[in-house]
Amino acid sequence: MSINKYPLGSQNQAVARWATIIGSATLVSRILGFMRDIIIARLFGIYIYAQAFVIAFRIPNLFRDLVGEGAANAAIIPVLTEYSIKRSKEEFWELTNVLLNLLLVILSVITFFGVLFAPLLVRLIAPGFMSSPEKLEVTINLTRIIFPYILLIGLAAYAMAVLNSLKNFAVSAFAPCLLNISIIVFALLFGEGIKGLATGILVGGILQLAVQVPVLYKKGFHAKLAMHFKHPGAVQVGKLMLPRLASSSIYQLNNFVDSIFGSLAAIVGDGGVAVLYFSYRLIQFPIGIFSNSLAQAILPTLSTQVLEENRENLKITLSWGLRIVFFVMLPATVIFMVLADRLVFTLFGGGKFDLASGLLTANALFYYSIGLSAYAGTKILQSCFFALKDTVTPAKVAFLALIMNIMLNAILMFPLKIGGLALATSISGINTFFFLFFILKRKLGGFGEQKIFPAFLRMLAAAVCMAVVCFLVNRALNFIWALFCGVLSYIIFCFIFRVTELKELIHWFLHKNQRQFL
Repeated sequence: MSINKYPLGSQNQAVARWATIIGSATLVSRILGFMRDIIIARLFGIYIYAQAFVIAFRIPNLFRDLVGEGAANAAIIPVLTEYSIKRSKEEFWELTNVLLNLLLVILSVITFFGVLFAPLLVRLIAPGFMSSPEKLEVTINLTRIIFPYILLIGLAAYAMAVLNSLKNFAVSAFAPCLLNISIIVFALLFGEGIKGLATGILVGGILQLAVQVPVLYKKGFHAKLAMHFKHPGAVQVGKLMLPRLASSSIYQLNNFVDSIFGSLAAIVGDGGVAVLYFSYRLIQFPIGIFSNSLAQAILPTLSTQVLEENRENLKITLSWGLRIVFFVMLPATVIFMVLADRLVFTLFGGGKFDLASGLLTANALFYYSIGLSAYAGTKILQSCFFALKDTVTPAKVAFLALIMNIMLNAILMFPLKIGGLALATSISGINTFFFLFFILKRKLGGFGEQKIFPAFLRMLAAAVCMAVVCFLVNRALNFIWALFCGVLSYIIFCFIFRVTELKELIHWFLHKNQRQFL
C-alpha cells in the first residue's frame, strides 16, 4: 500500500475499535468541558470567584498530570500490560495491589501537605492576589476544599491504567465526562459562590473513581491494603515515570508562569487569570479535537517507519501530518482573529460576563490565535521525536520556550497588558515549532520541506481571502453567517489556489475506520 495514498497504513480492527471509543470519549469530554466554561463565565464573569476557580483548580491539575493520569499513561500501563501477558494472574494482581498501596500513601501525603500549605501555594502562583485580601482568602479556601480531588483523580487514573492494561477502555474513557457534568450541575444548583464549584469537583472525582470500581472487581481485582511496597514491577514503574515527570513539569511551569503574571492586576488589569483561562480554552478546542488526535494516531505509524532502512516513508508521513494540520489550523486562526469579539460574546456573554470581560477575553484570544498553527504543528513534530526515541530534545526545547515565555511576559505585559501575555505565549510557541522543525530536518536530512512550504503558502493565501470574507459578512450580517460563509469560502479558495490537502483530508475521513487515524 502506498504511503502517499494511505499515509497511515492498515490497522488492526480491534485497535481501531478501541481508538474509536477513546476518541469519541475525548470529543464528548471536551464539549462538556466547554459547556462547563461557558456556565462558569456567565455565572462569575472574570471576577473573584472565576479567578479563584482557575488558580485553585490549577494546583490539583498539576499533580493529577504528574502522579495521576500522566504516570498511568507513561509508566503504569506499559508495565501492567507486560505482566498481564508474560506473568500469572496472581503476579499481575499482586503488582496492582503494591501500586495501589504506594499510590495511596503518596497521594495522601500530597493532599495533607497541600491542604496545610494552601496559603503558601496560592501566594506563590498568584502573587497578585495578595493585594486583594478577599480574593486571596476565597482562593485559599477553595484550594483547601478541592485538594482531596488529587487523591480521587489519582485513584481513578490508577483504575484506568489497570483496566486499559486488560484491554478494557470504554468505562475509563468516558469517566472524565462525569467531572464536567458534576461541575455543571452543582454550579447551576448553588449559583454564585465557591460551594457549587467545590462540591462539583469533589463529587466529579468520586464519580470518576466509582464508575470504574465495579468493572475492576469483575475483572478479578481484590484490594489488599497493607504496608507492602517492594516489588520489581513497582521499581520499573518508577524508572519509566521520571522522564514523564520532567517533561510534564516544564509544561505545567509554563501554565504557572502565565498565572503569576496574569494575577498582577495593577499591571495587566483585573481578572487576568480568568481572561487567559477562557481565551486559551477556546484555542485548545481545535487543538484537542484535531491536532492532538492526529499526533496521537500518527505516533505508532512513525514508530514503525523509523525501523525502515531509508526512512522515506517516515518523511512522507511527517510531511503529510504537518500539511494536514496547517490546512485545518489556518482557517481556525482566521476565525479566532477576525471574529474574536463576536465569538467570545456569543459563547460566554451574559450574566456576570459583561462587556469589559468580553473585550479583554477577545483581546487575549486574538493574540493567542497567532500561534495556533505552531502549537498544532509542534504536536506532530514531537510525535516524530518520540518515534525516534528522543525525548530529551523536546524537553530541552520546552525548557528554552519556558525561559523565553518568562522574558516576553515581563516585556510585553507593560505595553499590551493581558494581550501581551497571550502574545508572549504565541511567540514562544512559534519559536518552539521552528526549533524542533530545523533540528528534525538535520536529524532526518530533510523531510519534504520543498512540498511543505509551498503548500503552506497556498493555504495561507486561501486563509487570507477567507479573512476578508469573514470580515465583510460579519459587518453586513452576523456572526453565524460570517462563520458559515468563511468556511465555505476557504474551501472554494483552496480549489482556486490548488490546495491538494483538501482532497487528502476528505480521503482520510472517508477511510478513517480502516486507518490508524481517527
